Amino acid sequence: MLIVRPIQYLLTFFIIVFILALIPYQKAIVFQPNHSNAKFAYIPVRNETYFAIKYTHSIHLSDVVESYRITRDDRIRQYELMYEDFAIGMPSNADNGETFEQKNGAYYIKNMKRDFPYFHLRIGQVRANHRVIFKNREYPLSRSISPGTSVKVEIRKLNFFKQWKGVNILESL
Repeated sequence: MLIVRPIQYLLTFFIIVFILALIPYQKAIVFQPNHSNAKFAYIPVRNETYFAIKYTHSIHLSDVVESYRITRDDRIRQYELMYEDFAIGMPSNADNGETFEQKNGAYYIKNMKRDFPYFHLRIGQVRANHRVIFKNREYPLSRSISPGTSVKVEIRKLNFFKQWKGVNILESL
């Protein structure tokens, strides 16, 4: 009887720890590969709600920055677009309620309120050099995700095991 009780306590402890490890608790920006068994990449977020995707436009060969914020209901809101060239594939003006500005040789569409539950992104293979900007630092997505991969970008809560299986982008530098 003396040995059984400590074993029961130890077993109970490990069961509780295992169950707690299954509870999603860490909010993250997740880059989930489409149609692939490749590992997903993620950025853990706590109180931070802003991030951006920066890439080199394939035709203009100039930078484009799409700025996003995470809404209270964990949707992704695009609130700004910055680009350096007026040409194929780039907007020529702002939509209703948005503002268009030209400043220091760049064009800005601001006050955007385009909400998405997720969006898809193909990580560039040649020129695009997709980077995610988080807390004023740039992280090349090609360090965590193979170039050419199509990913679904969404806000998700991850449990301990999902974090362990994924690739933390902030640790990729």
